[in-house]
Amino acid sequence: MARVLSLFRCQPFLVHVGRRKPALCKMSMDSRARMVFAAAVEAVQPDTVVRQSIERKEDSVIINGHRFTLKHNLHLVGFGKAVLGMAAEAERILGDHLVKGVVSVPYGIQQTLKQHGKDHLLLKVNSRIRVMEGAKHNLPDADAQKAAEVIKQLASELTEKDLLLVLISGGGSALLPAPIPPISLQEKQDVTRKLAGAGATIQELNTVRRALSLLKGGRLAHYAHPAQVVSLILSDVIGDPLDLIASGPTVQSEVWPEEVLSVLERYKLLNSLPASVKEVLEGPTLGRSHKTDESSTSGRVLNTVIGSNSVALKSAGRRALELGFRPLVLAPGVCGDVRAVSKLYGLLARFACSREEPPPEIAAELLKLGPEVGVESWDLCRTMQVLGEGRTEGWGSTCLLAGGEPTVELTGKGRGGRNQELALRVGMELRGMQLPPTGPVFLSGGTDGQDGPTDAAGAITDGGLYEQAQAQALDVNNFLTNNDSYTFFSRLSAGQRLLVSGLTCTNVMDVHMLLIPPIPINIG
Repeated sequence: MARVLSLFRCQPFLVHVGRRKPALCKMSMDSRARMVFAAAVEAVQPDTVVRQSIERKEDSVIINGHRFTLKHNLHLVGFGKAVLGMAAEAERILGDHLVKGVVSVPYGIQQTLKQHGKDHLLLKVNSRIRVMEGAKHNLPDADAQKAAEVIKQLASELTEKDLLLVLISGGGSALLPAPIPPISLQEKQDVTRKLAGAGATIQELNTVRRALSLLKGGRLAHYAHPAQVVSLILSDVIGDPLDLIASGPTVQSEVWPEEVLSVLERYKLLNSLPASVKEVLEGPTLGRSHKTDESSTSGRVLNTVIGSNSVALKSAGRRALELGFRPLVLAPGVCGDVRAVSKLYGLLARFACSREEPPPEIAAELLKLGPEVGVESWDLCRTMQVLGEGRTEGWGSTCLLAGGEPTVELTGKGRGGRNQELALRVGMELRGMQLPPTGPVFLSGGTDGQDGPTDAAGAITDGGLYEQAQAQALDVNNFLTNNDSYTFFSRLSAGQRLLVSGLTCTNVMDVHMLLIPPIPINIG
């Protein structure tokens, strides 16, 4: 293993990061973890990412190096949890050329923004953009379907002289439901709910959604043709694949029936499909009906990712450095079953916190586990190399950062989300390790501020979680079996370990953080 790690020698890091200022030493690791998470969220605020991506030059606009002429020809549509703030900023910059627009946003978002004092993310009273709220509980509903119909109609009326600005963020799929007849909205919703409950990945969910939709998979751009279409995208999907973010309404793609059926078969849902869904999936024209005419839209569609998990992690790293940690990014695409992901972080914590040379079995197990959780061997070797050097050379505290979106197989009916369950499982993996400030701290939080149907973004844990739970007569295994992590953390120490960020107005998946204190090394 040492020979493998020696291939990944890293450049010397800034030694001064280990020399923490006295004021920082007084701050708990818990507090600093929360501050690093806050910095990650701040970097991907909707108005910030739009302002950084649009450059106004008199009667033209430059986006991603492309210049577009403005002649009172701008139309705007948007869908997602963050698009209201995106739209407000876009109208501030380009409003004098805006003809009209419509955005589909979560139910109650305007009132919530007002209550939280985030008026800068709201449209002005005289805005030309119509706001339509829907998708209660992050599920497609009749209101969201109506908004999708209005968006489709707006796009269909455009000419070759028009410019359509499309704003997309996390939650866009639920806010743009337009099922292919004869599929009803309820039938489509039932299929996607069963898939999610069975542990399907976001990629698999979007593959199926796209196959059952009139607007996903490039169809929105098709309806807007021959207008110029420019999409600004706040990514909530691992790897930022344009065709999967909100199911790619402006990205040319082709749906293969075999691929969709394979996903449904994998989760044993084929036999329970509604007749209407079977009719569409088994129809001879499924692939053709979803294929955007690439020749007609070629050069008329620009898709640009303006915010992502990587952007959030970069900002988190800068804040960690300011707080006395040496930042180290593992990967922005951690995925797979939450059990395997928790095992990954438990092993990394034991590798990093070993007072002696870690046993080779840990490194071997990490490399074996990597492919299962979406982490390349290269990234694991690089991470272990840096952690090892930091331990032997006395670099001080380290902040290991990662992002992604693990999956949870639902076996119970409790309240919780993947971040809280991950934190709970990592807490069990850290059992027996030293407590902070001489032991590691783990944080997992959703950048949208809402982990499952709860008011928490995630939770923070350490090696003392199990004993603390025992002292309060809380059976960890029972809570895990019932997927009831929110109830567990709410009861544990009166909820002090919960990460409650409030309304974040954005969504770029999750942030995982492992804070590793300076480790005294046994020499000899």
